[in-house]
Amino acid sequence: MVLRMVRLLDYAKWRMVLLYRIYIPQSGGFLLILLGTYFCRLEDAEKYFISAIQEAKEGFGERDPHVASAFNNLAELYRVMKTFDKAEPMYLEAINILEESYGTEDIRVGSALHNLGQFYLVQRKLKESCNCYERALKIKGRVLGFGHVDYADTMYHLGTVLYLLGEEKDSEALIQDSIRILEEGGLGESILCIRRLRYLAKMHMKSNNLLEAENVQRKILHIMELSKGWNSLETINSADGLASTLYANGCLKEAQELLERCLDARKSLLPEDHIQIAANMLHIARVVMLSSNELKATDVSKAVTATDRARELLNNSIRISRGILYTISKRGEKKEIHKDGGSGKDGRTALIILLQSLDSLGNLEITVQEMQVSKKDPLLIEAENLLTQCFSTYQKFKGSTFDTLEVKAEYCTCLKRLSSLISSGRTSKQTGRVSLEDLKDEISRLEVELSPYRKQKS
Repeated sequence: MVLRMVRLLDYAKWRMVLLYRIYIPQSGGFLLILLGTYFCRLEDAEKYFISAIQEAKEGFGERDPHVASAFNNLAELYRVMKTFDKAEPMYLEAINILEESYGTEDIRVGSALHNLGQFYLVQRKLKESCNCYERALKIKGRVLGFGHVDYADTMYHLGTVLYLLGEEKDSEALIQDSIRILEEGGLGESILCIRRLRYLAKMHMKSNNLLEAENVQRKILHIMELSKGWNSLETINSADGLASTLYANGCLKEAQELLERCLDARKSLLPEDHIQIAANMLHIARVVMLSSNELKATDVSKAVTATDRARELLNNSIRISRGILYTISKRGEKKEIHKDGGSGKDGRTALIILLQSLDSLGNLEITVQEMQVSKKDPLLIEAENLLTQCFSTYQKFKGSTFDTLEVKAEYCTCLKRLSSLISSGRTSKQTGRVSLEDLKDEISRLEVELSPYRKQKS
């Protein structure tokens, strides 16, 4: 009897350890946390959880719900280990036992089906995931009610799967209803609700429903202003998202005002050479450049003032991003930056911002030259210099851990502009420059490499 009690206590200990999970907003799911000195390796943990299943069977019976919990726990471990082929039978067996014990309409079955749906979603088995979520939603609706937070959770996940399956209208309706339930339950300002609103805005942006995206982002910013104020980077990032949509909608004045406010707030919270400040300056410069283009036909002096402002912002953005890359390179981290996730992310972002800023400044110089109507077809030497720097900058980091598909896409954009400039015949024709033939070959190579990446983004 004492031995059996010890075994059951051991089983409970393993179970409690496995069930300790924390929510990770960026991942859209739970991260399993294994505690205790016994679990220094996942392989060791697997042995204990397999033993826990056997102990549960001996203590409670072969088809007892405790055994289902043990199967589910082992399945969760396999999911973390990404051994999906082992995890699926565990999930299915847990559901079978729960259905035998409580019936097919029990809430515990609904929760298990939700977990299985999440498991399939991670593997992009969308039809299987959709089926699990639909069954779980019906059970939760009947048992918990159609206004329950858990019902809304499954509703949201089903909506995300339907969106991935291309059923956008049904997806949008489900996600909006899940948000409404949270709001009616007093959770409208929760992280959970904010994350769902952001996903909804992202859906609208991808569908080019810019007005709907703008309305959702205004709502997000309003919530963040009330809950966190402008001394929070979360609020600033929310404002950034709204400004981008306003820019896409052609609301340049409001977009610039919002971005200027973001820049002031960031300068009060971050070091002056932080990459977020460089990115903020780049975004303002792009808005100012577009405004300048609109002013050319009506007020040339204001257009020139706007271009001067844009040039100053872009030069500062280039200075900051170059400084970050120089610091990282000086530490000798170019090849091994993946060992430091924070620095690696900053470095990749700095390279992207630098390429974008050089490209934008090159485009700005072309615009400035074209505004000088007294000169006929002036040489665009400064623009050529800037765009050539894009080429040389990328070459420094080619093959490093900075050389991601996102970086390649920005590099390709720079090369296309440089190629167009050289083709126009308005360049310096100096020796030592990259040739037009080499540019075209490089662009063709990049287009092939980037094709799957762009399809995925669209």
